Amino acid sequence: MIAAHTLQNAKAEITCASCPTPVQLHQEKLKLGIRADPTEELATLKNIRVEFKELGVTDQDTEMDGDREAGISAEGAPQFHQDASLDGVSTQEGAPGSSEESRRNNDKGEMAEDSALRRAKRSGHEFAEFGENGWTGGAGVDAGSPDERGSMLDAHKQGRSEFRWNRDEGRGNTRQDEPKLTSSTFALTGDSAHNHAVVYWSGQNSSVILILTKLYDFHIGSVTESTLWRSTDYGSTYERMNDKVGSKTVLSYLYVCPSNKRKIMVLTDPEFESSVLISTDEGASYQKYRLNFYVLSLLFHPTEEDWALAYSHDQKLYSSVDFGRKWQLIHEHVTPNRFYWSVTGLDREPDLVHMEAHTPDGNVQYVTCRAQMCTEANRNYPFPGYIDISSLVVQDDYIFIQVPTSGRATYYVSYKREPFIQIKLPKYSLPKDLHIVSTDEKQVFAAVQEWNQNDTYNLYLSDTRGIYFTLAMENVKTTRGIGGNQMLDLYEVAGIKGMLIANKRHDNQVKTYITYNKGRDWRLLQAPASDLEGNDIHCILPFCSLHLQLQMSENPYLSGTISTKNSAPGIIVATGNIGAELSYNNVGMFISSDAGNTWRPIFEEEHNIWFLDKGGALVAVKQPSVPTRHLWVSFDEGRQWTQHSFSSVPLFVDGVLVEAGAENQIMTFFGHFSHRSEWQLIKIDYKSIFSRKCTEEDYQTWHLHNQGEPCVMGQKQIYMKRRPGNYCMLGKDYSRILSAESCICRAHDFECDYGYERGSDGNCKPAFWFNPSTVSRSCSQGQNYFNSTGYRKVVLNNCTKGVKELYTPRKQQCPNRPPKGLLLTTKDGKLTAGLGSNVTFMVHLDEGDSLRTNIQLDFGDGTAVSYSNLSWTEEGIKHVYKSAGIFRVTAFAENTLGYDTTTLYLHVTCPVEHVQLLAPFVVIRNKEVNITAVVLPSHSRTVTYFWWLGNNTEPVITLDGSISHTFQSEGMHTITVQVAASNTILQDTKTIAVKEFFKSLLLSFSPNLDEFNPDIPEWRQDVGRVIKKVAEFPEEQLLVAVFPGVPTAAELFLLPYKNQSEGKKKSEEALERVWVSLGEIHEDALNQNLVEFELKPGVRVIVYNTQLTLAPLVDSSPRHSSSAMLMLLSVVFLGLAVFLIYKFKRSISHKIQRKRAVNGLICGFSASDLIC
Repeated sequence: MIAAHTLQNAKAEITCASCPTPVQLHQEKLKLGIRADPTEELATLKNIRVEFKELGVTDQDTEMDGDREAGISAEGAPQFHQDASLDGVSTQEGAPGSSEESRRNNDKGEMAEDSALRRAKRSGHEFAEFGENGWTGGAGVDAGSPDERGSMLDAHKQGRSEFRWNRDEGRGNTRQDEPKLTSSTFALTGDSAHNHAVVYWSGQNSSVILILTKLYDFHIGSVTESTLWRSTDYGSTYERMNDKVGSKTVLSYLYVCPSNKRKIMVLTDPEFESSVLISTDEGASYQKYRLNFYVLSLLFHPTEEDWALAYSHDQKLYSSVDFGRKWQLIHEHVTPNRFYWSVTGLDREPDLVHMEAHTPDGNVQYVTCRAQMCTEANRNYPFPGYIDISSLVVQDDYIFIQVPTSGRATYYVSYKREPFIQIKLPKYSLPKDLHIVSTDEKQVFAAVQEWNQNDTYNLYLSDTRGIYFTLAMENVKTTRGIGGNQMLDLYEVAGIKGMLIANKRHDNQVKTYITYNKGRDWRLLQAPASDLEGNDIHCILPFCSLHLQLQMSENPYLSGTISTKNSAPGIIVATGNIGAELSYNNVGMFISSDAGNTWRPIFEEEHNIWFLDKGGALVAVKQPSVPTRHLWVSFDEGRQWTQHSFSSVPLFVDGVLVEAGAENQIMTFFGHFSHRSEWQLIKIDYKSIFSRKCTEEDYQTWHLHNQGEPCVMGQKQIYMKRRPGNYCMLGKDYSRILSAESCICRAHDFECDYGYERGSDGNCKPAFWFNPSTVSRSCSQGQNYFNSTGYRKVVLNNCTKGVKELYTPRKQQCPNRPPKGLLLTTKDGKLTAGLGSNVTFMVHLDEGDSLRTNIQLDFGDGTAVSYSNLSWTEEGIKHVYKSAGIFRVTAFAENTLGYDTTTLYLHVTCPVEHVQLLAPFVVIRNKEVNITAVVLPSHSRTVTYFWWLGNNTEPVITLDGSISHTFQSEGMHTITVQVAASNTILQDTKTIAVKEFFKSLLLSFSPNLDEFNPDIPEWRQDVGRVIKKVAEFPEEQLLVAVFPGVPTAAELFLLPYKNQSEGKKKSEEALERVWVSLGEIHEDALNQNLVEFELKPGVRVIVYNTQLTLAPLVDSSPRHSSSAMLMLLSVVFLGLAVFLIYKFKRSISHKIQRKRAVNGLICGFSASDLIC
């Protein structure tokens, strides 16, 4: 069913009524009104947090059946609709992904969004928090301030507020006082300090009620005390169960099996221990079992009572087939609340699990496997490719996913487990967000936020297969709730198929509309003719109408702003206002007894209203902000109300449990008398308000109609109701529908088909973007297809004959036509692939005979494939690229009538393993120099280079591994290159000296040095430092660069003074004299083998002069070749570096003076050190 649906903020995911909704509450919000210190005296009323749960309501159980509606269960226990108010802090405790789950994470101080998700379909809902400002999660409900409540309580104690409480209750209007109802009160003694209570009642004629109260300490962030209470007499008395579970055991959450509500699981608080307590006798006794993981949420199997799934805090999914005694790991890295049990009648294996799981590389896949056999070999992947996170929805006959695409959202659906097909929304809807509203009436109801919408959604209805969607209503209002969620103002009236109420925004006004044919036609609500006092109300359509609040209560045991019931068709009770637009001021309570055709006011103030006795009677209680001891009952559909007392002391009502379908007529009120009082549970037996059981004379017939039109959804429906005012009790075999007769089909039984829009004349015409002559490619020559007339019958409409044949699609022969609209994509939607990976190409054809169209695919690497028809390509075309690069992939479709072609460019990449920057060590200012980045393994056009040269803050980006640059100033300049390929980025940095001029000398070494050369930068730096050190030459003017590779070689640079700009010629002449002087001693040093150093003990390395350059020598090659170095060694081996002789052999005294003279010649120069 549909209710006030909560939508997530627009993002790349699919939400639904049974999907998780983010609840982002900070701990201080949860603290609101909760006493951190139980002994603290407060001037206001007792601040509490209450949850009420129907015993056995878990995960999939809250999906509404035929006799459930928002606010009351099939048996009459208040029930929160599966689609209702997924927003805020209130969903049923322990529900997977519920806001209670969020609180569990908040209790731990963990506010991760994943752990704050919930799935309403998995469980019922809990109370909102009752704090300093009233109900913190209430949708449009102001519970009043504690000060007001406290002052009223004080006035009562002083005997001054009785009239105030009864001011409205004692009014005239034929309301007559009745004797008190039979009631009994029980106080949960000893739990006054507990600030959290959860109530469970199984319903279904069970007499057992369970209550779990807890003390949550916000200082330490955990539950410190708990008490489990159990009643076996419908709440007359309660027994403390702590001794049955362990006196020192601290309980946190309780779950009930939906298929056998005698079976219960209770979880302990993980701060003390991680255990599960199991009961098979409706909570009378328990067995404890240790767990090795922390349960975040549970999901029971819908039919197998011993099967359950458990989701852990570390995103692991476990299964149990013995009701929690033993657990087996199913899968790791599962998305929170995106796991589902099999659907009966659709999945072959009853233990099949659907889940959304993450791959090691961060992608997301749709995975299925059996609960106890989920090895990698046994896993299946129904959708080919990756999906978006939090997009998997498994609901009724449908499975929905969203695929990752750039820019636009793309959605796919599988109907009855058939292959996935892309969902077709109107071409230019361009959705930002999609929310699955319902799927339970053989079609999909979806809310779509389109590209130009911010706080409204458009409603769409699909065909039976969930593929083609047509617009039902534009701009449905949303309300921003707690945690930033949006609640959709849409409500489905229980008991009448196709009847919806929605609030629509138009021209900055919000108005309430109603439809009787599933959105085909909408109209405003007619306001009541008179008010409570009988005065006429002058409200003329369309300028004035009745507007209703459609928010569901955050507390499942308060009725919310609108209520209907399957067992009471046609009765609608709602909060609203009369005027030009919806308002939240000056509101009252209104009722309709004829399915929204006419309305009457019933209260001037907001009340909670429940259905008693299968909807034959109504009970009303004031909002919980006001203490009361009375309730009101109506037997004539709200025309007259009688007052009944249920307590001698006014009670702040926190919730009401109603079991109208049982043999015993019992209500249970939960609340408190004051902030110091214990929890109060008041059991009310309302059997005494009925005089007898109903007989045949007590019933009358009622004809469903729409403003006098008797045919609704293609049939005339006649219902049987109790005559208003009869104080009799309906029998167990009470039947609601007396008869349903099909009507003759008329235009309003048909809606516009996909691609068509309704014109001003009411006829459906093709949209400007739609070509009605388009024929599916699956339509082959000789076959037939159904050609749309622009109309399709409203789903579940039961009309016959009439215009049915005129509007029904016509059978026609498939024409032979040329291929058109050829589309080529990869399976995962990406234009990149890893080297050696399996790339799957998908070929799609919009038009053409797929069985008679030849398909050719050229992979761009010299290989191609050909298929005789398109059907052979449905699973995709696989190919493995053996080299990296950018490949032009071309698809070609051809038949006897024509051809079509399309192309994509695929980037095949492999990770970069190594990058080395090659650049000269010293360069001349204002002279262009080449810089190269060597990448391993080598790539072709798939690597991006980012260059930072000198002081540039922005990089130069190239696709080539080489770049030329001219340095404008002298000094030391840093060059950095980053190389990006695939998902890796590597970097290398070099520093070069920029000078006006320089001299260099190539050095070689004795072969024994190569044995110790590991060819790493650090080793080369150390060897260079040794050479400089032993040279005893001014280091600021000496630069030694050891080259990579073997044989080991180096270059020695003699540099001028830093930033030398004047006297350049003189400096050059000075350097020349130095080199001449050094050359004079070459021969002596060579003859004496005086240039050597000790690498390690016993290993002496001789240094040789390979080449003495004239001015200047600039290394323009990217790297010194080892073979070239050997050639230089053989040619100029005699050119020994004589100037080093003096530094090694100080005994050569006749050379000392010459060395000093050389130093004197170059003492005016300076240079920085650079070692490669």
